[in-house]
Amino acid sequence: MNGYEPRGVAGSPANPPGLARSHLPHRAHVGAPELEVADIQGNVINGYSHTDAAYVFVRVADAAGARRWLGSLLEHVTTAEPWREVPATTLNISFTWTGLAALGVDQGVLDSFPEEFRQGMAARHQWLGDRGPSAPGNWDEGLGTGEAHVKVDIHAVDNETLDERCAWLHAGIDATGGAVVVVHDQRADLLAGGHDHFGFADGIARPAIRGSGLAARPGDGLPVPGGGWRSIRAGEFVLGYEDEDGGLPEAPAPPFDRNATFEVYRKMHMDVAGFRRYFAEAARHYPGGAEMLAAKVVGRWPDGTPLSLSPDRPDPAIANDPERVNDFLYEDDPEGVKCPLGAHIRRTNPRDHDGMFGGKLSNRHRIIRRGRPYGPPLPAGVTEDDGVERGLIFRCFQASIARGFETIQALWVDDGDGLHTGADKDFLIGDGTSTNKMTVQGSPPFILTPQPMFSVIKGGEYLFRPSLSALRALAAGG
Repeated sequence: MNGYEPRGVAGSPANPPGLARSHLPHRAHVGAPELEVADIQGNVINGYSHTDAAYVFVRVADAAGARRWLGSLLEHVTTAEPWREVPATTLNISFTWTGLAALGVDQGVLDSFPEEFRQGMAARHQWLGDRGPSAPGNWDEGLGTGEAHVKVDIHAVDNETLDERCAWLHAGIDATGGAVVVVHDQRADLLAGGHDHFGFADGIARPAIRGSGLAARPGDGLPVPGGGWRSIRAGEFVLGYEDEDGGLPEAPAPPFDRNATFEVYRKMHMDVAGFRRYFAEAARHYPGGAEMLAAKVVGRWPDGTPLSLSPDRPDPAIANDPERVNDFLYEDDPEGVKCPLGAHIRRTNPRDHDGMFGGKLSNRHRIIRRGRPYGPPLPAGVTEDDGVERGLIFRCFQASIARGFETIQALWVDDGDGLHTGADKDFLIGDGTSTNKMTVQGSPPFILTPQPMFSVIKGGEYLFRPSLSALRALAAGG
């Protein structure tokens, strides 16, 4: 596996030239991190701006050979340490529970992991709302079957570099003589301007993490009495640090109890042509037009302007200002007149929505999203599907999958009781049963129904991303 010499690209680590994660600049380093960043894998507390990525899942067929392979990767694993120079590629490793078992981890240690992780995403599909076309029986090969044991992530500054690095990875896998076997291989590339396939700016809201050394932006943390925000305690995302409850998050046994995190991987097909047709048709009866109606469903205008700050039109002065684009609450809009109660961003981060105790409850259910699109964009104006696969690779990190992703997905996306929307589901990513609807509050209110299925789950896994020290112990057979 040796012989690959990583290179860097010129420019500031905060804003490397030619790399675009979103239309907003990256957070600047404002001080030395207080977290043990040399032991935390990269892309957890700090995002990557690389444009191209690959997620390679392998099955462990022989534990001893697989551990030797892991050992050969260790020197290439990217940490959370601040960069002096942006690396041309990064590499990170995560494991499913069946993968840890296949590698020979002690049963007592395996039993110490939380139940939802041990079961895996496929077994939790009814709770998550993965029904009909999204049910595990329809997932892509290798996902949700118990055969995906280890995931290797590679990010690169361009496609040529990604191809080169992936060829190196696959050569190393082949050299194991079958000890590890690829079961699923996924590419994902950022779209121009950091938009998703539906045309909306993505990657705007990021939790501000205490001790990360990264600048906090208004709106990314916890609202404080009298105005302003404070950063969220690191234990909501990384094991071994104090969380918002004042204690340490529940963790598995050593060596997996510190500087690690749980990861959710979810492949989501997006019906772009159907999305465009639906809003064009629905807007025939909505005075604000198709763009405003779609913005009501999302909670932001396509350029990222939040409806809470500019409900009548997009405002580039807000959308392009990192100090303003996420700086809002819902206390002045309890009826959802500006941003509907069922809007996607209001469901997935309710902030101080009624019932969230001024934001305290929301911040016990925060996640760090690291998603990116896959597949080429559908050309502008096209309203018939071209048969090309496209969508989103949703990934998120948290200290507890049950308290993070599962609460958001099961209780806020797939059910609306806690947000005063009854049985309605998230209109953007809900499962599209014929009885679902969405109310766009106003005078008079506008009812969207029936709910189409714009997004279909194509597979997913619950993963554990250990610390560097735990990775070394795992490779050594510990």
